[in-house]
Amino acid sequence: MIGLRDDTDSSPPPPALAPELAARTFAAEGWLRASLGLEHRPQQEEMARAVAGALADDEPLLFEAGTGVGKSLAYLVPGIIHAVDQSRPLIVSTHTIALQEQLEESDLPKCRRLFRGTPELERYADFRATVLVGKGNYLCTTRLAHALAERATLLADADYDELQRLAAWAEETRTGLRHELRPPPRAEVWDVVSADSSACSRKHCDGDRCFYQQARARLRQANVVIVNHALLFALINAGGAQAQGAAADARGVLLADDFVVLDEAHTVPEVATDHFGLSLSSYSVDRALKYLHNPRTRRGFLRRLGDPAGPQLVVDALAAAEEFFASIADTLLAARSVVRLRQPEPVAPVLEGPLGALERLLAERADQMEEGRDRDELMEQRQRLKGIQGSLNEWLNLGAPGHVYWAERSGRQQTIVTLRSAPLEIAPALRQHLFGRRTAVVCTSATLALGGQVGAFAQRLGAGEARTGLVRSPFDYARNMRVYVAADVPLPSAKDARLALDILADYVAFCCTRVRGGSLVLFTSYTDLRAVAQALEPVLQAEGRPLLCQGADLSRTELTRRMRAAGNAVLLGTDSFWTGIDVPGDALAQVIITRLPFDPPDHPVTEARCDHLREEGGNPFQELTLPDALMKFRQGVGRLIRSASDRGVITLLDARVLAKTYGRLFLDSLPQPVFTPLSRANREEKFRPFA
Repeated sequence: MIGLRDDTDSSPPPPALAPELAARTFAAEGWLRASLGLEHRPQQEEMARAVAGALADDEPLLFEAGTGVGKSLAYLVPGIIHAVDQSRPLIVSTHTIALQEQLEESDLPKCRRLFRGTPELERYADFRATVLVGKGNYLCTTRLAHALAERATLLADADYDELQRLAAWAEETRTGLRHELRPPPRAEVWDVVSADSSACSRKHCDGDRCFYQQARARLRQANVVIVNHALLFALINAGGAQAQGAAADARGVLLADDFVVLDEAHTVPEVATDHFGLSLSSYSVDRALKYLHNPRTRRGFLRRLGDPAGPQLVVDALAAAEEFFASIADTLLAARSVVRLRQPEPVAPVLEGPLGALERLLAERADQMEEGRDRDELMEQRQRLKGIQGSLNEWLNLGAPGHVYWAERSGRQQTIVTLRSAPLEIAPALRQHLFGRRTAVVCTSATLALGGQVGAFAQRLGAGEARTGLVRSPFDYARNMRVYVAADVPLPSAKDARLALDILADYVAFCCTRVRGGSLVLFTSYTDLRAVAQALEPVLQAEGRPLLCQGADLSRTELTRRMRAAGNAVLLGTDSFWTGIDVPGDALAQVIITRLPFDPPDHPVTEARCDHLREEGGNPFQELTLPDALMKFRQGVGRLIRSASDRGVITLLDARVLAKTYGRLFLDSLPQPVFTPLSRANREEKFRPFA
């Protein structure tokens, strides 16, 4: 984990000025309007006051703020004031890269202009902000220098050109971040030069040259630290502030004495669930072993150390790993790509012995070495093997009570086998590691409430005692949004699935070709997406319009960028496109929801949670499945209107909103719940998008 603040001041903290200054900033004739010319939004003022109060009292707050409220400024302004006044770091966590970039490139500069343009706030204008990324994303110049000097033992001859490319890039880059390098570095070469090693440390690295050590220095001085949810919870799971030596009862979540804002907080339960379980893949085991010794190239860390016995033990472990994961693929995953583990030891633990022998060898070699870089790294590799052993043992024995275990296949060729687990309930972990850290934790999103109440989401997070708040969007949805519901698309359970899919594709083609701007078509399955794409492609090709599909070669970020640029593209997306996509203007003039976003009932986590609720006498559909679907539905609908001038169409192609009793809940959750029913018989007459 990066960083722990070095400054420890035992003097009493100064009074919290954030509530008073936030009130004056966001008032009707306040400093925000005077300095930046921004219109007064009562909803934004209410949120800013609530955030400032929670920070001053070090209390948790869950606050839903509809699209257009201006959430970012409402928490950044009081957050920065509080961070500077109290000499405490503000952690701001987001789910998407897009929001992280918005904070960095737009919202933080606005805060700085506000502070500089307001005499009463001028002392805050020089706040320091940085972005926290994982250690393995940085180039370590010390490790690069050693790799160049020791390439004959670490890397194959064919990798030397790649190493030279990295060396040349090191002279040009200012950040040393892997994602800046194009094409991306090869994994086996990056492994020997990245900062993800004990060899990259204050003890071994030049702080003026090592990119990671520079990042640590920025972090120690930062008032605002921006991070994403995945890294935040990975670091919390690794120990958070306590992993850096802070006392167990010390205040703070990630850094000593910090306070936290989680934007896009509707994703927190899912992201936290992923990171409070285990995940061990055949690919990660293979990379860890081949870092020690690669049989193909006969290079690796152990050869550099000149160890005579280690390479054969690595070869033995690689063979055992191949046998172990192949056995899981053949027995558990032959028919399905995701399978829940219900009984312990589904396959023989053939990897346990070879890994144990290799781990013991590394321990013996470390005991024989003097203190220094090589010994530190050898001990780190030993701990990595012990971690693999621990994960294997837990998974094989269903070792953690209250967790569900499963295996899954992934990768382009479906050849990667991953062992997974997750807690049945995430609330206890969040209560302990997030809301129980005696510091302010603010969760905000446009979709936290169900039926106008945030309480159910708070209970799910383990924050039942938290303050809550809710303000509606200031946008005029009645004027700028039209809603259509197709009543004659067969239900997903229809006997003739092929006919149902043909009708769905026909509707998508009809709606997309009658809207001039772009359309985002949201699916719940890749099968439906691919079938509709095949039917839609010739239709759009005839009109000269781009068809963009998730699951091909382009990333989510690139697909979104192309949609913005095209102005009239049709983008077909599944799970990740229901949330976090921001395409203002006519480039996104319609959102089509093909099916209500119910989670697949047979996914191991969903299945296990439903079983658990039934055992407790609960109703899984009412307590879990339906609330999750409603929140995701609200997120999908929220992709349409992103600014006060936006307007467009929501088209629902799932007749369950009309045929099922729960359908009314989905219609009531629309920001503009007045809708027009459609059928293939009347759609030519009834479907009237904006001109």
